[in-house]
Amino acid sequence: MAIFLFLLLVAVILGIIGVAAESLSYLLLVGIVIIVADIVFFGMRSYRRMRDRPLR
Repeated sequence: MAIFLFLLLVAVILGIIGVAAESLSYLLLVGIVIIVADIVFFGMRSYRRMRDRPLR
């Protein structure tokens, strides 16, 4: 969970810098890619945990 929050924070900071400095728009794209990758990673991790639990 800490990795998820850290990557989310990094993505937001890169996005803000990318928007504030118009010539650094690639940082905005990097931030978006990090957010998408983070959400996919967290979703796959949650799905695997849910699937591994036996039904009662």
